[in-house]
Amino acid sequence: DQCRRWAADFDSWEIVDTVADLFAETPFWRDLIDEFADDDREFVRRTAFAMLAWSAVHLKKEPDATFLAYLPLIEKHARDPRNFVRKAVNWALRQIGKRSMSLHAPALALAEKLAASSDRTARWIGKDAVKELTDAKQLARLATAKT
Repeated sequence: DQCRRWAADFDSWEIVDTVADLFAETPFWRDLIDEFADDDREFVRRTAFAMLAWSAVHLKKEPDATFLAYLPLIEKHARDPRNFVRKAVNWALRQIGKRSMSLHAPALALAEKLAASSDRTARWIGKDAVKELTDAKQLARLATAKT
């Protein structure tokens, strides 16, 4: 309940991005992501995707399947034109795609799908993610990463 009360008061990306990692360390982080993503308030929704981005990088013991399951949520909210939401959706997609080779292909496929979208926001998210996920340095890092 405290996480929800705090999130209701968020009014800047700096606060969201500072607190998202704390929320992601809770045993109920996945429930919060789902709940916050469905919330229409800009900074609450951003919290969901900031948590997802942070978790993809830092929750090393979490199975890749957990993050694969979030790609439909990313696709669902890729058309939210609000600046702080679209940037967090993009961040989450990129971090999932960079987590492992097994997640790279599905994340890149979604990025390419979004890049071809007629929706301006989805297209921006997709193009930016494709650029990072096809970067030679990223691909080399993934190829040599321990799984």
